[in-house]
Amino acid sequence: MSQGYAIELYFDPALENQVLKAWNVLARRQISTQLIEIESRPHITLFSSPFIDPSKLENILKNFASKQEALAISFSSIGSIPSDSNVLFLAPTPSMPLLQFHSQLCDAMRKEGIEIVEEYRPGSWIPYCPVAEEVPKSRMAEAFTVLRDLKLPVTGYAMDIGLVEYSPVRELFSVMLGNTFEA
Repeated sequence: MSQGYAIELYFDPALENQVLKAWNVLARRQISTQLIEIESRPHITLFSSPFIDPSKLENILKNFASKQEALAISFSSIGSIPSDSNVLFLAPTPSMPLLQFHSQLCDAMRKEGIEIVEEYRPGSWIPYCPVAEEVPKSRMAEAFTVLRDLKLPVTGYAMDIGLVEYSPVRELFSVMLGNTFEA
């Protein structure tokens, strides 16, 4: 049974491999294997909701993606989310193109009657790429040390946008940015 749906921004292969390298180092050290186990893909979550019609989002996302171009991404810092799930992440520099991309996506969804919850609204949304989940509190410092060795910034491009169902993670579809399609 699905717990919800998320719209995710995916990266070019080189940037994706840099994120996967962090996942794998943390897994080898037995700090966190959660993202690998749930078969996630390196991403930035743009929107998430337990109550959404995925078929409605498909047309919105295909139309939106066709009007966008690849987006430069620079992961320049590491951080954590203060919650019980102990998430560690790479944070992209919050560039104006990234923030505008997110804002335009929210506008496109609102025009179709989709409500954007507070944490994903422009002005509240915090972009990040998870690299570890369920990190034991006793291993947080070690995990940060591992991530600090990543030689930031790590740069590349966001190349496509997709819709996933979770949990477990199952990609329903993805579409390349700038990809034109016949409606």
